[in-house]
Amino acid sequence: MVENQEKPPIFCEKLCIVCKGAREGNGVCKAIQNLELKIFGKNGCIWGAARTKYYGVTPDKKLPENPKKK
Repeated sequence: MVENQEKPPIFCEKLCIVCKGAREGNGVCKAIQNLELKIFGKNGCIWGAARTKYYGVTPDKKLPENPKKK
């Protein structure tokens, strides 16, 4: 298996107010994120899709303890 040489997508994981807040349990952020996921699909916006591609976890889910790149 060839390892993914891309840089980790940090915006969705650490900087996005909506996604980060939703994963931490903020109800308003969860509502906004759910709307976003309905509009853009299960992977969310372009940053969420990059996170899904890199980590294999959708934007509304927390990363596992030992995230493995696909």
